[in-house]
Amino acid sequence: MERRYGFGVTLVIVGGVFLSLSGILLRNIESASGWQILFYRGLAFSSMLCLVLWFKYRKGIVGAFKAIGQPGLWAALALGLGSVCYVFAILLTTVANAVFIIGAAPLATAFTAWLVLGERTSKFGIGAMLVSLIGIGLMFADGLIEGRWLGNVAALVVVVSFVIFLLVLRSRQRIDMLPATCLGGLVMAAVGGLFAENLTISNHDLVIALLMGTVQFGIGFYCFTIATRYIMASEVALFALTESILGPIWVWIGVGEQPSLLTLAGSGIVLVCVSAYCIAGIREERRKLLVPN
Repeated sequence: MERRYGFGVTLVIVGGVFLSLSGILLRNIESASGWQILFYRGLAFSSMLCLVLWFKYRKGIVGAFKAIGQPGLWAALALGLGSVCYVFAILLTTVANAVFIIGAAPLATAFTAWLVLGERTSKFGIGAMLVSLIGIGLMFADGLIEGRWLGNVAALVVVVSFVIFLLVLRSRQRIDMLPATCLGGLVMAAVGGLFAENLTISNHDLVIALLMGTVQFGIGFYCFTIATRYIMASEVALFALTESILGPIWVWIGVGEQPSLLTLAGSGIVLVCVSAYCIAGIREERRKLLVPN
């Protein structure tokens, strides 16, 4: 059991490391626009997942896509549009601002599940959600001062889309929704292709875009998916903070992008709130496991 638990934790941390590379990769783009990057990133991501699904289902792959139904299409749309906003959030504001606003997604998901699905949420959880808004407010204030507020808005849209994606998945727990995730990549590519002036980019930028789709986003997301089989959801959310912590560090070291004091204060508040909420969730889940049915 301990090996399985350790394997799950390792997968989440490894996934977080891969996902945290998005900022430094985007900062090394030479001339490609965000729309061009999204097109190639989305195609690479969907191609990789299609390959995984083919090995898993072979002749039954068409049936796997049909099984997701209309909810799966909504999930794909939410993931695809969220991925579009994710790229522009990093392009339009600091990496620290973007990843820590997005890092509040576990709190936003719990809050929405409480309002929409009527799921029970502790007073502590509600308090953590409200306090985290102070941290997000500080980062928005920094965005207004620095003229980067649009990137913060894009990061908030990522949170909303991620919440929708997770709630749909939660409502279809018995169905393999990996095909919906695959379609999300096609939504990303379609939006990028629609708004890009052209799809001609340098080999340097093409390699980065393909790496973002297959290695950075693809492997990172896949690690998270597999990890849910071995550890609790609250633990996945807690160890996934690796992404939020490492993302700003890579661009600080790599391109000298230093967070402001307001960003550091705001991100610190969000980090503490999300960590405390996840730890409380872990204790509650373990308590339920110990109580005999």
